[in-house]
Amino acid sequence: MADWSPETYLKFEDERTRPARDLLNAVPLAEPSLVIDIGCGPGNSTELLVERFPGARHLGIDTSPAMLAKARARLPGVVFLEADAAGFRPDAPPDLMFANAVFQWLPDHRDVFVRLLGELAPGGVLAVQMPDNIGEPLHALMREVAAGGRWAGKLGGAARAPLPPVRTYYEALKPHCRRLDIWHSVYNHPLADAAAVVEWVRSTGLKPFLDPLDEDEQADFLAAYTQKVAEAYPPLEGGGVLLRFPRLFIVATR
Repeated sequence: MADWSPETYLKFEDERTRPARDLLNAVPLAEPSLVIDIGCGPGNSTELLVERFPGARHLGIDTSPAMLAKARARLPGVVFLEADAAGFRPDAPPDLMFANAVFQWLPDHRDVFVRLLGELAPGGVLAVQMPDNIGEPLHALMREVAAGGRWAGKLGGAARAPLPPVRTYYEALKPHCRRLDIWHSVYNHPLADAAAVVEWVRSTGLKPFLDPLDEDEQADFLAAYTQKVAEAYPPLEGGGVLLRFPRLFIVATR
């Protein structure tokens, strides 16, 4: 895919940071020495970690040069490296590996979780949040528009796979943990209108559908998708729309 857009992503910074804050609130650590933010994006989640653990050494990793540039400007005192979450190995055992909305992109992330647990210091924590919203209209309509247009041949592999059931994670991770907490939270984000819903997802879930298309195809895809989103997310009585957004949380203590 083309590089990610920090500017588009940060249009909804408050809403995107809230799950990271909720995940961090569930981390049972007082004074970690090494904290790693996996898939740090533009640094909004890293900033939370620095504020919570000011005495720790912090490292952020991401595959996006644009996101990393934004993160470095935001937090010049933190080291940010370009690295892939799938194969990342820390140079020392971390006390906390934190991952907000990144591992849903990796089909084999359960195996990665098991490996990362083994990299932690004793008593260390792997804290993960992933969108679990593939069944929501937001994503179902992407697949519908992709399959029904002249671009269908280009978009056969664009859809992200759904997350497996919670039981699958529990059975994979529990043998490697002293403590394991897994839960869902459903957020209901008030947004201005259907166009705002599309703009929300344009920098994340919609990106694999748009990147393979030329400029005219992108415009037509977005027009068709926006029309369907407007039907699926009708206006509230007082104006605006509600975007329902389920997310899966995992906090595993080695």
